[in-house]
Amino acid sequence: MAVLRTLDERFEHPPGYAFAANYRQIGDTRIHYVDEGAGTETMLCLHGEPTWLFLYRKLIPPLAAR
Repeated sequence: MAVLRTLDERFEHPPGYAFAANYRQIGDTRIHYVDEGAGTETMLCLHGEPTWLFLYRKLIPPLAAR
């Protein structure tokens, strides 16, 4: 199965998005994730198509503060 990716340049400096890019390689697919906060609790937020992580830009800071 072919995996299509958006070019990295498309994600450079989006307004209101100040999170470090983290990636995990799983087979031929590169998965992006955000790792914020310092607790022992893990919260997983998944988005669908055609959205992307930008959807959670205002939700991540209060969740990370928990």
